[in-house]
Amino acid sequence: MRLMTSLVAILAASACSQQHATETDPSGAGLPIAISPLSDNTWYQIGQETLKANLAKKPIDRTARNVILFIADGMDPTTVTAARIYDGQSKGMSGEENVLTFENLPHLAMAKTYNTNMQTPDSAGTASAMMTGVKTKAGVINITDDVLRGDCTGALAHPAMSIGELAEKAGMSVGVVTTAGITHATPATVYAHSADRGWEADSNLPEQASDCTDIASQLINFPIGDGLEVALGGGRRNFLPVEAPDPEYTDKTGRRNDGRDLTSEWTDKSDSHSYVWDTVGFNAVDGSKSTKLLGLFDMSHMQYEADRENDTAGEPSIAEMTVKAIDILSQNQQGFFLMVEGGRVDHAHHAGNAARALRDVQAFDEAVRAALENVDTSETLIVVTADHGHTLSIQGYPRRGNPILGLAVTVNSDGTPSVEPSNAADSKPYPTLAYANGPGSAFLGVKEGAIVTRPEVTDETAQSLDYKQQSVIPSYSESHGGQDVTIYAQGPKAWLFDGVVEQNYVFHVIDHALNLQQRASVEDTK
Repeated sequence: MRLMTSLVAILAASACSQQHATETDPSGAGLPIAISPLSDNTWYQIGQETLKANLAKKPIDRTARNVILFIADGMDPTTVTAARIYDGQSKGMSGEENVLTFENLPHLAMAKTYNTNMQTPDSAGTASAMMTGVKTKAGVINITDDVLRGDCTGALAHPAMSIGELAEKAGMSVGVVTTAGITHATPATVYAHSADRGWEADSNLPEQASDCTDIASQLINFPIGDGLEVALGGGRRNFLPVEAPDPEYTDKTGRRNDGRDLTSEWTDKSDSHSYVWDTVGFNAVDGSKSTKLLGLFDMSHMQYEADRENDTAGEPSIAEMTVKAIDILSQNQQGFFLMVEGGRVDHAHHAGNAARALRDVQAFDEAVRAALENVDTSETLIVVTADHGHTLSIQGYPRRGNPILGLAVTVNSDGTPSVEPSNAADSKPYPTLAYANGPGSAFLGVKEGAIVTRPEVTDETAQSLDYKQQSVIPSYSESHGGQDVTIYAQGPKAWLFDGVVEQNYVFHVIDHALNLQQRASVEDTK
């Protein structure tokens, strides 16, 4: 982490010209060639600093006490690059030299994200792989590949135990934090089993699935150990009956047909169980004293980070929720497992809206930084990854420092920065960021046979918060991508993340780092 800060400083202090020892090119061309290492060259110095840091790395080969798994939904390598530049430019840098907090983590691997039945995956199957150690079909939560989506009977017969369940069996504390709904696919894999990710409330269950339990009920009635300690996110509507008005949006009601108020059921469990739904309630919770906290901060998903300050009742940031969760979970001397999801990166990508996606990655990175400041990484394994990618691309030949959300402005033939945007073959400028498909397509909604031209776009429009990036294939919702995603890690056993791995390998490293299955088995015999 300190290395990257020093590298950025080296870049900032770099002189435009470099002097070094040379001799004449023996070919007769008269070109100078280096005869000594370019020790005064900025890039040479960066290479040496990086080498020194890597030589000094010493794997932590001990059992972890805690694990925090960070998942930014939809954060593929292209999104990371764009967010890195966006973050740097928001701090007054050119952007490319910037480094996100999680990029400083010393150990890396690449995860293959496909589901057992889909080349390009969905979040339920990918998150289930990371949480259970086995790949499975798209659309199911912690169910093995033996079951078809929607098969309630099959799901009951083929559950896959999650890290959350194993950790509770081992006597650890378990928490989940998300900016999406707490019953959405990725967070649900911490505590639930479902033949369909859409069965979030009882009203979502089809008649033939009457023997199965909705995801919200499974959170409240988590049957292992003493239940979840922390659950923070959105999705209140799945916990409230249809007769009950929402406390924030009083013109709206819950989605439950069974008449149950699951928030009341949570608080009725014990005096230690607290429920909050706004920032006032959240800020009043003393994390060092509370032991059980449910926070549901919106009817559906929480606000995008760019819109959070406009929320009616106020919402905590993902970093604030992460710190509160750590405070509560750290009280358990047996350790904890926490999953933190930046859930709305994915939603912004689906909307073709890169500005909100990149701002949410930035907020997610702030949560990673906050966690690193509040745990001891010699005993806490930190894993940062994504469940899948999207179709975002960084295109054209924009000059260095060009606004990542703006029009592509390249360089002149001599390499000096240009000032005018580059034009495509249709003689119109284009933004640096684009999607392969999505709602930004000029062809969306146009009748077949109509003459369609790509719309003009100004730099001001391209950089606006609501702009939908241009796309090639028309789609009302931009799709996931099938590319590999990066795993970043630090702490005990983090060195085991290396090379290209199947996504379900994440479970196996966490299980090994915590010695989880053995601890759970010992607790079973007591």
